Amino acid sequence: MFFNICFPVTAAAVAVIMDLRTGKVDNGWILFCTVMEILVCFLREGPGGMGKQITGMLLPVIIFAPLFLFHMIGAGDIKLFSVLGGIMGTEKILRCIIYAVTCGAGISLAILILNGDAFSRFWYLREYIREYFQTGEIKPYYKGNVASPENFHFTIPVFMSVVLYAGGVY
Repeated sequence: MFFNICFPVTAAAVAVIMDLRTGKVDNGWILFCTVMEILVCFLREGPGGMGKQITGMLLPVIIFAPLFLFHMIGAGDIKLFSVLGGIMGTEKILRCIIYAVTCGAGISLAILILNGDAFSRFWYLREYIREYFQTGEIKPYYKGNVASPENFHFTIPVFMSVVLYAGGVY
């Protein structure tokens, strides 16, 4: 049980630090976490337990594929969720995703209010959707600079969600 609580917190915390420093979650870290969870799962449950782990890892990919396609979420965020899903299982990773999206929405709302550009961002979303349906062309959702205030590191709400998991909220 110690691994199931401490490892997700560590995986998410290190991912946040990497994301804040470099703007990316290093694939080496994701690989290390994946190998560790596979080994622990195999040692605890044998080959039969791998199905639950694989399902937990695939669920975030399936859920976030459309957002990734439109460049609304980064690959590192999805890979981090997949690592967490392998450890937490399908039910817990689904809750983790819901809490992370809720935390992310709160952060986004705060950014919109503090920057005073809520109307312009909703207008941008409306125009983005309209343009997609008119042209069928997929373009990155963010405006030019990824470092703009409206673009924040989603690893932060993921970490917040994992802390709630470790604290027994879900």
